[in-house]
This record gives sequence, C-alpha cells and structure tokens, in this order.
Amino acid sequence: MAGTQVHMCQTIFPSHANHLGELSAGQLLIWIDTTACLAAEKHAGISCVTASVDDIQFAETARVGQIISINAKVNRAFTTSMEVGVKVMLQDSLTNFQKLICVAFSTYVARPVCNGKVDLKPVKLLTAQDFLKHTLAAERRKIRLDHEHVCKNLMEECGMNDDHVCSKEDAISTDFTHVQNIELVLPPHANHQGNTFGGQIMAWMETVAAISASRLCKLHPTLKSVDMFKFRGPSTVGDRLVFSAIVNNTFNKSIEVGVRVEAFNCEEWANGQARHINSAFLIFNAVNKHGELLTFPRVRYTTKDGLRRYHGAIARKKIRLARKYVLLKKEDNCTPDFLDRGNQAYIIKSNVTALTVLTAKPGWEIITSTLDHIKTFTLEETDALSIKVEMQVRIPSTLAFSLLSDFTHLVHWAKHYSTCEVIQIVTEDDKIYHITSLPDNGNKPNDFLILVSQRKPYQTGEPYIIAVRSVALRSVPPSENYCRCEIPCAGFLIYPDENASFVSYCIQSSPGIMPCVAANLAGVSKSIEDTASVCIQFLELNSSAMNCI
Repeated sequence: MAGTQVHMCQTIFPSHANHLGELSAGQLLIWIDTTACLAAEKHAGISCVTASVDDIQFAETARVGQIISINAKVNRAFTTSMEVGVKVMLQDSLTNFQKLICVAFSTYVARPVCNGKVDLKPVKLLTAQDFLKHTLAAERRKIRLDHEHVCKNLMEECGMNDDHVCSKEDAISTDFTHVQNIELVLPPHANHQGNTFGGQIMAWMETVAAISASRLCKLHPTLKSVDMFKFRGPSTVGDRLVFSAIVNNTFNKSIEVGVRVEAFNCEEWANGQARHINSAFLIFNAVNKHGELLTFPRVRYTTKDGLRRYHGAIARKKIRLARKYVLLKKEDNCTPDFLDRGNQAYIIKSNVTALTVLTAKPGWEIITSTLDHIKTFTLEETDALSIKVEMQVRIPSTLAFSLLSDFTHLVHWAKHYSTCEVIQIVTEDDKIYHITSLPDNGNKPNDFLILVSQRKPYQTGEPYIIAVRSVALRSVPPSENYCRCEIPCAGFLIYPDENASFVSYCIQSSPGIMPCVAANLAGVSKSIEDTASVCIQFLELNSSAMNCI
C-alpha cells in the first residue's frame, strides 16, 4: 500500500486558528482534501477530482502550537473512481501526546487525458489490514450510492405532508438563520487543474454554516460532524460561488445546518442561471461560559421547503444513529430490528463487514485435520469463541456460490435443521430466512431469523462472500414452540481454485448455538467435520446435476 500512501504533517499557527486558538474546521478540511487528492493521483498517475466526502466525526480539537499528522491512502480502486481513507492524528511535540481527531473516506474520480478512457489499476494488497479495508470500501460504496434513496424513504415514513405547515407555540422560526455569501474564485483558490479546489469549497461552506448556527445559539458554535459533502459539478477560476445556509432542525444539544452552493460564470450571473455544484449538512454544538453543552430551542418551519428540510434532518439523524449503532454496537446486545428502514442499509453493511473482520483476525488455531480436504480452526476471544472450517470442493466457485447462497438448500446438508424458508427479499443480493431446527434431547427446537447477504467478487482473485447474521422482524416474533437463538456473525468465503473451490466457513458462537463448544471441543469438531463432509457431497452431486441440465 506504500505506493498509494501520502503523509502530511502541519504545525498549527495562529493563521490556521479561530478566535479561541483552536484549529479552524475549514482549514482542516482543506488539508484533508489536499492529502487525499495527492494519494489518489499518486495511484492513478493522472489528475483526480473530489466526487464526495463521507460523514466525518470530529472527536478532538487541535490548538495553536500542536501538530497534526494526516495519513491518506487508497483503499480500493474501481473503474474510474477510488476510495481514499484519511486518518488525522493530534500530536504534541512537548508531551508526545497523541489523539485521534477524525477519520474520513473520500471518493475521487480520475480525469482522462484528452477524453481518453480511464481504467484504474487495482490496489496492491500486502497485509491483512489492506484486504480488510479493500473489502469494506466496496460496502461503503453501496451505502454511498443508496444514501439518497434511504433518506427519501425515511422522510416518507415521517408522514411528511406538503400541504401541512406546522407551528409550535414554544418553537422559534429558523428564517432568521438564513445566511448567503458570495465568493469570487481567484487563481489561489484553484487546484492544479484550474478547477476550484474542493477543500476550499468545503472550507467556505463551513464558514457560512457556522454563521447560520451562531444566529440561533448566540454563541460561537463548534463543528462536530459532517453528513457527506457531495460534489455535483465543477467550477473554475472566474466563477461566482453563492453559498446559502440555513438551520434545518435542532436536536437537544446539536444543530443541523444545510448548505447549498451554486456557481455562475459572467454570462450566467447576468441571466440569473445557476449551476448547483455542491450540498452538505453540517452538525454543530455550542458550549456556554461554564463549559457545558448548550441545549437548543425547538424550531418550526413556515414554508413547504422548510417542512422538507425539517423532516430531512430527522431522516439523516436516524441514519447517523443507525450507522453508530451498527459500527459500535457490541454483539451481545439485542438483535437489530430490520423493520426500521433507516437501519436496513447499515445492518446489511455490517453483515458483510463483520464476516470480513472475523476472518481477517489473527490467532486462528487448527484443532483437527483428520481429513485431507477438511480443516477446523478455533479463535478464542474474551467474549466469543469462533470456529472456521476450510473445505476443498471439486466444483467451480461460481456453482459453489450459487448453491450455498440459496439457504433453502441448507436442510439438505445441515441435518440438524428442519425447515428454511425465505421471509423477505430485501434486495436481489440480500434476503431474510426463517430457519427451524430439530428438537434435541427432549428440549424445544431452536429457530433463527437471519439476514443472508451475498456478494460476487469485484475483480479477479477476490472471494465470493455469503454473510449471515441474526435480525428481528415484528412480523415474525419469537414463538413459544421454539427457542429463538441468535447468530452474531457467520458465513462463507469461496475462492476459485482452478476447476475446484476453496470454501471457508466461519461462525461466531453465542449462547444457544453451540452450548457445548467449550466443554467438549473434540466432539463438536467431529460433528462439524461430519457436516462439512455432507456439505461437500451435496455440492458435488448437485453440481453434476446442474451441469447435466
């Protein structure tokens, strides 16, 4: 990954700071975009432009005299675009103190020379961490592309009615928070391609958003997070950029401000024709004189557009909470409710992410390999015991993927299961199944409600992925006839091996799935080997039948 990596260190001077001596958020966004762009161009070998910047959460504030270290590298290259991961650390040279300021993921698009065709080379993966970031980049891309659709669905669920204008007696109008600013793009504001530098646009957006927030809180607000910058088109030297900001909604101790950027050249300026080039939503909080977070008043909307912005802020808040829930939630908490559409995209992402993380963990120990084509491993952690089975199957990986991803076949090779049916088709690649097991020693049989997410390789050498995790559906509540069990993380990784396949199956145990694992590991491993053998037979026999057809 060294070939795609760029490192930048900056000392914070007073010219980089605000009135409190803290690093300006706008200046930090400029440095982040600069470093990420350099990494993208280092990999592509040609000029690149910023397409979008994913959500950024600012965990720490840097002050004058401190040093920030910015590390950027390309996580994955697609056909014409690539994801660049950026990590910003705070350093104090006097105390050797280090803290994380933020992590960002930016998407850059390569600009072809003379309208030539762009086909970016793949990123060279050298470590397990590289492979993990490479896989997660594909999942983030799916979330990124579906962001607007998810937000629209959530706004509809809010019951938004364009004919209804709300007024709360104890709420205040946000009309007075509207701020407009105009910037003339000069040569110092342009990048090496003559376009307005994306980092500069983001810095200007942060400035106008902070002014808007300050009108509501009557204090100097602090930027805490950004809900995605999306660049819709370029602007160039000589353009007039008009920045419009207004408070969309308040959430107890935070404010969301929406910013829209429009560009005009001289002719468009005279005719009033605008080009919408960027939008973003910035979240601020404020601290009072006692150092306490300020509680903001409720706001009301007086127009239909205000109603749209009000509900849009609620939808984005749900998405942010869902993302935090998915990424930070411990597996021993309750199973996520899949009916909440704000959670769905992120539950699907976490399904694939969790399996990728589990398989990439170090410390797997082999416990048995009595059969040449089957090996069993365990991974012991503080709160979980995971098992991995590796199998060699004499069928092409495409057929193995097709057979294993259809979980209705599960009862044919996993004999302890009784039924398996599709409950909901979420997408073409993501389905929810209800599985029941056979009773054991007079106990009630178990049942599972699982999300199965299948992913084909993006490029040669990558595995097919079939990820599994438990979810909850209100339409399928636990039954008194079954003991509802949960699967925190499980699934298959299928690698091509000439005309055969290398299949790796992992499962993270939880109470109710493998209660005897710790007590009788040898017996369980034998049971797993038997199941693996039946699975191989099922795959090879059904592959022959499919080939005959």
